[in-house]
Amino acid sequence: MNEALRRAAGEAWAFRTRVEREAAQRFARLAGVIAAFDPGSPLPPLLREAADDEQRHAALCAKLAAVHGRPAPESADETAIAPRSLDARAAALYEMVAACCITESESVATLTTLLASDVEPEVESVLREIARDEVAHARMGWAHLAREAALSDASFLGPLIPAMLSGTVDEGLFAAGPAELEDPGLLRHGVLPHAQKRAIFVGTLEQVVFPGLAKFGIDDAPARAWLTARQRSW
Repeated sequence: MNEALRRAAGEAWAFRTRVEREAAQRFARLAGVIAAFDPGSPLPPLLREAADDEQRHAALCAKLAAVHGRPAPESADETAIAPRSLDARAAALYEMVAACCITESESVATLTTLLASDVEPEVESVLREIARDEVAHARMGWAHLAREAALSDASFLGPLIPAMLSGTVDEGLFAAGPAELEDPGLLRHGVLPHAQKRAIFVGTLEQVVFPGLAKFGIDDAPARAWLTARQRSW
């Protein structure tokens, strides 16, 4: 492996380490928040289990970051991402949709694509373990959205989805990537080349996220406009 490829893979796994640690904190916090306003919800125990999953994922990602010469951060500071204007219940729904329906659904698509590639054995075992859990994490978001939409109007989320999407990906995803990030050799190390990563993100939105939100009365037009505006910059 050349140095540029090694560096790119190491940075990707270090970034994933931080994301997993933030997710662990977010799920643990949301478990308490949801239990407080909806004691009958089945989600809090699942969220606490998911928080443990994410801590385990973080350790696996940190190990691969180190293998590729990039020490991962030892901690992460998670913060609430919902607009302050929302009450606790609406804010929890916002965060569950952003963290699970969008982020975890995209993660499942990414992991599925990587596992269909010829990856290093050590990387494959990590990808399989994470993928098994991320499917359940994505389902938590859709289950919570279904429960909340059955109790009240969830359409307020429509205009807010673009903010969720902006918080999910770096704007650089929609620009041309540097040559080292397009190297197909990245796939062997569990990292999608830049253009393929963008394609997976867009495909997940169009095939999973937007139709899923529409089923619950959430207008996907603002989100589609957000995506269209960025596609024009390719």
